[in-house]
Amino acid sequence: MALQLKGALVGQQPILFSGSVWDNIAYYGMQDCSKEEVVAVAREANALKFIKELERGFAADGGEKGGQLSVRQKQPLAILQALIHDPKVLVLDEATSALDVESKAAS
Repeated sequence: MALQLKGALVGQQPILFSGSVWDNIAYYGMQDCSKEEVVAVAREANALKFIKELERGFAADGGEKGGQLSVRQKQPLAILQALIHDPKVLVLDEATSALDVESKAAS
C-alpha cells in the first residue's frame, strides 16, 4: 500500500490568475466546495475580512495575476488556496512576509 501525503506550498510571491477571488480558489480543484466551507477556511486564513471589504466580495475581479489586489490581500488568499484542501503538511516560504501583525498572529 502506497503512502499518500497531502501537502500544500505557499510561496512569498502568490500565484493568482485573472478572474474573481472565487475563481482563484476554485482553480485549485475545489469547484464543488460549498460557500460555507470556503467562508470558514477564509476566516481561518484571515482572508475573510479583506474579501468582505471588496466591493463584490468573492465575485470581485482580482485582475491579471491578481494585479487589482495588494500584496497584503494576495498572501492571505494564497494561504486560503492551500488550506481549502485541508493539507496534512503546509509549507510556508515566507508566505506571511507582507501580512500585518494581526494576520501574522492568525497564520
